[in-house]
Amino acid sequence: MAVNTSPETPLPVGEVSRLIGGWIDRLGAVWVEGQITQLSRRPGAGVVFLTLRDPSYDVSVSVTCYRQVFDAVADVVGEGARVVVLAKPEWYAPRGQLSLRAAEIRPVGVGELLARLERLKKALAAEGLFAPERKRPLPFLPQLIGLVCGRASAAERDVLENARRRWPAVRFEVRNVAVQGVHAVPQVVQAVKELDAAGEVDVIIVARGGGSVEDLLPFSDEQLVRAVAQCRTPVVSAIGHEPDNPLLDHVADLRASTPTDAAKKVVPDVGEEHERVRMLRDRARRCVGALVEREQRGLAHALARPSMEDPHRMVDERADHVASLLERGRRTLGHLLDRADSELTHTRARVVALSPAATLKRGYAVLQKADGHVVRDPEEVARGEALRARVADGEFPVKVGE
Repeated sequence: MAVNTSPETPLPVGEVSRLIGGWIDRLGAVWVEGQITQLSRRPGAGVVFLTLRDPSYDVSVSVTCYRQVFDAVADVVGEGARVVVLAKPEWYAPRGQLSLRAAEIRPVGVGELLARLERLKKALAAEGLFAPERKRPLPFLPQLIGLVCGRASAAERDVLENARRRWPAVRFEVRNVAVQGVHAVPQVVQAVKELDAAGEVDVIIVARGGGSVEDLLPFSDEQLVRAVAQCRTPVVSAIGHEPDNPLLDHVADLRASTPTDAAKKVVPDVGEEHERVRMLRDRARRCVGALVEREQRGLAHALARPSMEDPHRMVDERADHVASLLERGRRTLGHLLDRADSELTHTRARVVALSPAATLKRGYAVLQKADGHVVRDPEEVARGEALRARVADGEFPVKVGE
């Protein structure tokens, strides 16, 4: 129930603490899972004090239990162990402190952990976080590599030494974090986010050496998996050795079996690249040489043709043929012109022979009326009519007599 208060009618601290205690008492017993970070077993004391932590959300709560409850699992439970506790929430009013009173403690076995991881894996895969199309290619030659690893760890040494041995100019931005325990998840998540936010980082490597299933649990945490899935920078998972397979391997853009393998996959080998460049240069030289040689052979073959050895030969042969045709054409045209001239002369002679002018030259005359009509019959003229007489050398007027 909500409590009605105001500045004029506030509740005393004791009353607030009492109300909180009443609300918490009504919760009843609950099963709680977490990791033991602190364990206090005082000799002769009848109560054991624990601190139970959720590594994913960085939340802790105090747990108390009777000694006989803890002694039942004392041989298999210690600091760092994951447990499931049946506890009743309690409120200590004088200090305003929440704690859990454990009635039963059960260690979380490896089989149960693996089963939970498998269920989480299926759930995340159903969301598409492990889809191959989400994987981004790594840059060929990263200028700055982000490395998330334990402080002074073998994983850090392996990555740095192998990467610099392969490409001495490579640069690293290292974030040292806890790689196991309750602080591992928040520190790794924070380091990944910082490196992803840095614009100069081209690829991020998350590296850790091998370990037990419990040691590698932080790298199967849902919070870390989602943080890597949201990264814009390609992420390489280099956790453990070949048999180890945390969920980070599935969401990362590239999985490396070991930290050394990660260095080999992220950084190219300068010697191998020089050799590859040399091989490509030799191959290009051979290709160009073969092309030039082939073209030279083709050019020599073309120059060996008769048309190229004596280019004027065909012209000379055609010139003689053209001259022969030209002479033949001239003769043919001459014959045609001579024949036409002869025919023209004969035709002219015939025309002249048949011409009225020739008849007039023999002494004949042509009489014409005033209108130019030729007189052919005496009946066509009248007495006294003026006519014109046309002879070979001209014409003169005449007059018709009786």
